[in-house]
Amino acid sequence: MNNVETFHTDAAPAAVGPYSQAAGLCQLLFVSGQLGLEPGSGNFAGGPEDFAAQSRQALKNLTAILEAGGSALDRVLSVDVFLTDMSRFAEFNAIYEEFFSSHKPARAAIEVAGLPKGGLVEVKCIAARS
Repeated sequence: MNNVETFHTDAAPAAVGPYSQAAGLCQLLFVSGQLGLEPGSGNFAGGPEDFAAQSRQALKNLTAILEAGGSALDRVLSVDVFLTDMSRFAEFNAIYEEFFSSHKPARAAIEVAGLPKGGLVEVKCIAARS
């Protein structure tokens, strides 16, 4: 696995554990789960209860990391979404469509009991690299 590259950008929050923001191998980029944390401050966008702001920020963080890794939203192959409340699925879909309007990658949405730092949503993806 000597060809694995790791990526970091200050345009997204630092990893909250012992992992990289993304790892690339060959033409694939694996982006770690992104919470709705603002780069720099490390605070949740809109506060700890603002689902919409956290969702948008998580997708902005994902976008920044994709770019740092030589990819883009239109090269995303698969997305995994983790929600602490599945009743917000439709709300998330509307926000998600702001980012993935014409490009529709494969996706899973999973309800979880909890997320790091008390987040409400987390998003990760696999993308093709340029």
